[in-house]
Amino acid sequence: MAVYTEITDEEVAHFVAEYDIGQVVACKGIAEGIENTNYMLVTDTGTFILTLYEKRVRVEDLPFFLGLMEHLAERGILCPTPVHDRDGVALRTLAGRAAVIVTFLKGMWPRQPTLTHCAALGEAMAHMHVACADFPMNRANDLSVAGWRPLFAAAMASGEGIAADLAAELDDELAALEREWPDTLPAGVIHADLFPDNVFFDGDRLSGIIDFYFACSDYFAYDLAVCLNAWCFEPDSSFNITKARRLVNAYHAVRPLSPVELDSLPVLARGAAMRFLLTRLYDWLNTPSDALVTPKNPLEYIRKMRFHRGVRSFAGYGL
Repeated sequence: MAVYTEITDEEVAHFVAEYDIGQVVACKGIAEGIENTNYMLVTDTGTFILTLYEKRVRVEDLPFFLGLMEHLAERGILCPTPVHDRDGVALRTLAGRAAVIVTFLKGMWPRQPTLTHCAALGEAMAHMHVACADFPMNRANDLSVAGWRPLFAAAMASGEGIAADLAAELDDELAALEREWPDTLPAGVIHADLFPDNVFFDGDRLSGIIDFYFACSDYFAYDLAVCLNAWCFEPDSSFNITKARRLVNAYHAVRPLSPVELDSLPVLARGAAMRFLLTRLYDWLNTPSDALVTPKNPLEYIRKMRFHRGVRSFAGYGL
């Protein structure tokens, strides 16, 4: 369950009355997602998503996220678009939370991504990166290499703690990533969280990209590395080279990757694995047992990190 803030029918009706989207027919909490409270909002003119931003999202970042979605939608990227009220305002307050209504995208996210899904994702991600080229706003990636050691320290400070051998392994890996992390790759605004549950499909057709609340300014190839981890490993933790090839080649056909970007893929993929390993580890050790959300097991990303550590060049991904 991911509805952290409950709202009454009266609050919803009063909120929606400020928009030209009709009368409320239904408003139902959406269980998926872990960062914010989301409701499916149905009016007599259509379906929308009502989002209430919870404490982990900084209010000062919201103009960046909402502006990015509007920018991408104007350039033909399939993503939610913020709805403005009669005064032209998209970001408002509901139940003590910053809140926004966005357009609804049809489709479902793929529980078992196929080769077709991976190719469609690669193509869409490349188009998104190209469309971001003239987006005027920037947002630092707080969860890139400079932020991992403080996150590791916070996890280590947890009362639960972690095994000494794993702590030593992570410490060594962090030191290696800090030494090897590239400093001159093509960069711009990236999604940074393109997991399957953030990409909708209508059949085999990609129908939309959602959840831009980790979007930031970073290396384009890092976005690709996040997807290698999220889309190209099978449930048994084996790496599917064919999926990786389809994903990267589809991306490359739209936005050609430079030789230095390709050479950097193994370290970027290790770093992407470290990022999600550490955030999952921190949540695993610090989420109360009675919390509404079950934290994700970090062991999945330990295995992925170890796999990428053994890859010596981008050829190891079947490219």
